[in-house]
Amino acid sequence: QHEKGKLTAPERIELLLDPESFTEIEEHTELQSTQYGLQQKKTAGDGVVAGFGKVNGRNVCIYAQDFTFMGGSMGEMHNQKITKVMELALKTGCPLVGLFDSGGARIQEGVGGLDGGGKIFRLNTFASGVVPQISAILGPCAGIAVYSPALTDFVFMVDKISNMFITG
Repeated sequence: QHEKGKLTAPERIELLLDPESFTEIEEHTELQSTQYGLQQKKTAGDGVVAGFGKVNGRNVCIYAQDFTFMGGSMGEMHNQKITKVMELALKTGCPLVGLFDSGGARIQEGVGGLDGGGKIFRLNTFASGVVPQISAILGPCAGIAVYSPALTDFVFMVDKISNMFITG
């Protein structure tokens, strides 16, 4: 990440939030799929850091995709963590911040990962007009990873690092 001029997911959250205000949720979540040797790749967090904290003393819910784990790909448990923090934002009325850096769906997980993406999009529409949704595109975002930001209120991109594209 650093060689590409990018930060890691935890570094991004640390820079954005007030010092020592972040509480992570589901930090030990791991991918469940046993297909295609994925169990040998699993790690705590499943490629996304999610939780809540404060920005200038105000509560926010936040998630950051971790491109260093399988290209930030969105599998079943990754998506489940995002939906949990989105539900928390809706329940508490807190703004939702998404930090995107993902190659898209984790194809090896099949429908399980894609279904979770649909749940994210559904929650984006439920949150529309209810809580502010802010997206920052901080690297490549392909396929399933671009639809959620497109449904949010504000989308920010980093010049020469960010890109968004759909896939076929």
